[in-house]
Amino acid sequence: MLLKRFGVSLEENLLKALDSYVIKNQFPNRSQAIRFLINKNLVEKKWEENREVAGAIVLVYDHHKRDLQNKSTDLQHEYHQMILSVQHIHLDHNNCLETIAVRGKARMLKELSDKLISLKGIHHGKLVMTTTG
Repeated sequence: MLLKRFGVSLEENLLKALDSYVIKNQFPNRSQAIRFLINKNLVEKKWEENREVAGAIVLVYDHHKRDLQNKSTDLQHEYHQMILSVQHIHLDHNNCLETIAVRGKARMLKELSDKLISLKGIHHGKLVMTTTG
């Protein structure tokens, strides 16, 4: 990929905020931070436009919760065309972590993740999306 250089003028307070962001997120330099922020913005626009995206739904839950596993599996079967794979990890005697790799229209992935995360017994859930290309 060919890199192009260009100059950027920023107000002092915005430059200080950028430098703070670089340090906080451990970017090697301002250019990396700016690239990250531009890409992040472009990805979020694709979500808003309901474009094809890929991602992961991460769930942490109590596997002893009655019928939770069946409800989760039933939901995943309803959206089977978007699910690429599922990884199940036992964190301890009571808690499991599940990572569901997904691909599809942004709104449908959000719909699926919202339904899964709202199941009784889910301690934490998050959808992470990115572009497919």
